[in-house]
Formats: sequence, C-alpha cells, structure tokens
Amino acid sequence: MAVLDDLSGFEFEDLMEDVFRNLGYENVRQAERTADEGRDVIMEEIVDGTRRAIIVECKHTGTVGRPVVQKLHSAIATFDFDGPKRGMVATTGRFTNPAEEYADRLQRNDDPFPIELIDGEDLREIADEIGLDLYNGRIEILCDETLRPYDPAADVDAPVQEAFRDIENIEAADLPVPHSQVTFRPVVAITADTNAVFETSVGVIHRINDRTQFVVHAERGHPKVANDDVATLVTENFHATVPLDSGQFTEVFDDVDERRFGQTQTEYKEWAVDRLQDYHTTTVTYTGDNNVTYNKTCEPNLSDISVQSIEPVYLPEVRQTTDLGEYTYPYEYYAAGPSRVTEEDGIHRCVHCETSGVDETYTYCPNCGAIACDTHSKTERLEGEPVCTGCAVTERFALKTKYFYDEQNLEAFREEYAEMPIHEKAMENKLLAGGSVVATLLLVVGLLVIGGII
Repeated sequence: MAVLDDLSGFEFEDLMEDVFRNLGYENVRQAERTADEGRDVIMEEIVDGTRRAIIVECKHTGTVGRPVVQKLHSAIATFDFDGPKRGMVATTGRFTNPAEEYADRLQRNDDPFPIELIDGEDLREIADEIGLDLYNGRIEILCDETLRPYDPAADVDAPVQEAFRDIENIEAADLPVPHSQVTFRPVVAITADTNAVFETSVGVIHRINDRTQFVVHAERGHPKVANDDVATLVTENFHATVPLDSGQFTEVFDDVDERRFGQTQTEYKEWAVDRLQDYHTTTVTYTGDNNVTYNKTCEPNLSDISVQSIEPVYLPEVRQTTDLGEYTYPYEYYAAGPSRVTEEDGIHRCVHCETSGVDETYTYCPNCGAIACDTHSKTERLEGEPVCTGCAVTERFALKTKYFYDEQNLEAFREEYAEMPIHEKAMENKLLAGGSVVATLLLVVGLLVIGGII
C-alpha cells in the first residue's frame, strides 16, 4: 500500500470516509479533528432491523499494535449512542499478533463492543470492489447506468412531433424525420446533512439541522448545480435507469456521444462540503449577559457536514433538428423515458422576431419553411394559404398591400385584378370598404380616377 504513503493522516481519514460510504454504511462522518478521543470516523449500519453505530480508528502507519485496539475499545464504551455499537481499525499497513489476538478474543467472548480489523491487504480488495484509485488515494467514479434517453413506448422523434402539433398549417405526416443525437452527460446526486450548534455564555444562539439534496453537472471544469427541473428529473427517475450501451443506442440515434466524469467522487464530496459550509455560514445578533449587543459569525465546521450519498448517473441530452425549407428547427431536452426537461425550443419561436414560447400562436409557411408569429404571417392573396413576411412578394392594390408566394403569383393576380369591375376592386380593401358608405364611395372614386375613367 506504499502508493498511499504520501497521504497525511487527515487525508487518509478523508479517504476512508469515502470508502465506507461506497460500501453502503450510513451517516458516515468524521469526528472533531481537534479532539479525536481515539475515534476518527463515525458511521452507522442496520443489521436485522437494528441500527448500530460503528467507531473507526484510522491508522496511516506501517504497524498497528494492541494498545490502539484497546484504546478504541474504551472509546466505543464511552461513545454516546442509544443502541448497539462496534468498532473498526483501518490501516494501510498490518496488525501485530497481539492486536489480532485481542480483537479475536473480543469476538469469541461476545463482547458488546467487538472490533473489526482492516489491514492493507483488505484495502486492496475493497479498492477493486469500489474503484479506488490507489495512485492518488481518491475514489474514482464507476458508472455504467443512464436514465432512458427516450420513451420505449413511442418513436424517438415523438417529442418533436408533439411540439409541431402547436404549429398551424402543418401536419405531422408532412414532417421529415429529424436528425437526432444524444449526449450522455455525467451528473452526481448528492445528499448531505449539516448539524451544528453555536453557543456563547448566554446559551445557544444558532442551530443548524438541515438535509440538503442537489444534482451536479459533473463534466470537466467546475461542478455546476443543476436547476430544480433537471434535479427533479434525475432524482425521480433513479429507479428506472438502464445500462449505458452505446451500441444499442446507435440503432436509435444518428449520433451518440458519451462524456466522462470530470473529477473523482472524493473531489465532488470536498466541493459539496465547502459549498455547504459557505451556504450555512451566517451572522447572528444576540444580547450578552451585560445587555450589550454582539454579532457573531456562525460557520459550521467541516466535521459538522456529513455527505450521506454521492450517486452518479448519466443524464441523456437529446438534440433533434428538423429541416423545413430554408430553416432548421432545433429541439433539445434532457430525457428520462417519457419525462423531459426542455433546454432549447426552436419550434415555438418566430424566425423573424424574438417572439417565443408555447403560449404564442405560430403558423408554418409552406413557401419558405418559416415558422412565424401572427405579426409575420399573412394570407397569400392568390392561393389563400399562409405566407410569411420574410419570403412574400408584395404590391399595393388600391390602398392595401397584398402578399404573394412569388413573382408568378403576383403577375397572375395583376391580370386578374385588371379584369375586375370597380366594385370588386373596392372589395380588395375590405377594411376600408366595410367601414362606411362614404369611405366606399371615396374608394370607388379613387379607383375611377386611377383608371382614367373620370
């Protein structure tokens, strides 16, 4: 275990805390480093429905003798816990024969405070089991599970078809198959408890008793806390993960990309503890015995913060792009089976302005492929179908602008318009013609003047 020799005693305790958490122990935490009292890590386990405390002595040394085991036995007896208790001694080295004999005798005599010994050889086996990187003494993340990238009961492009249902003038049958790609992004779900009491001569002035759960994007770079919607998507679907089989998913998606976890599990734990320490630090105002007002900064110790679990999983980010005419419409979301959180919605968005959102009305232009809001969607005069202002050919007839798909349509209408009687030409400006009799007469007179009749 010489590769761990560069670790300090405190670093070895940090490492063992991570090891025990990965082995399934609960409420794993370190004792106060300023008052060790013979115990370094404290944790709990449930055996036959009964919760039991475990006090662990960590020894980063070559040989551990009987006095260390005896000292731990005394520490277990005085440890305040309402239930059964036992102990462990973990070392990177080995135990002397007297130390092993003492621990064996406790077991044989059914001592109420038995002690388990874990030496360097045992740690090697544990390392293989949980993915411990022996080179730097940190816990690597081993993860081959992902949330489902699509709903197995529907087509992979079902979310895109659903989004296009809100767009007027286009049918699902007219949609081309979108190009689909999935990126499996690593995340970790962290659960941590913070318990701290702050006292002065007047008594307790502040208390923290909080459980925090958050999801962290875990790619390279600084960890970033996911927003509430993404966190809910992850935590509510942990029970429905599937193996991350890139070969299987290439049969469903056009492109598949798998990102790597950017840091070790140990580093995410340290980051979470630092973040929670900052989050819970606050200034408290209180009145002393002398009736003087004081301000005290209450900052929890690192030992007050216990990381209960760090659960890694891959979160699929699906990006589907649909080509319609001159435009490409992206639709991007995090997926968990039929559930999803939309990241980019390029379908509910006008291509000509900043109008966006599912509460607006959009119309598809078959002439150029644009999706446009009401302001930028018009009715083509010759065909009577939608056309957007971005591609329409325009010309004023009487006092109103008309919209056409192209120059051919415009020319066809010019010929049709030239053959219209005066009253039909007047009706081409319905808003004015329908306003009043006087307005209609004025319009007709204007048309007669334009036509050279009067």
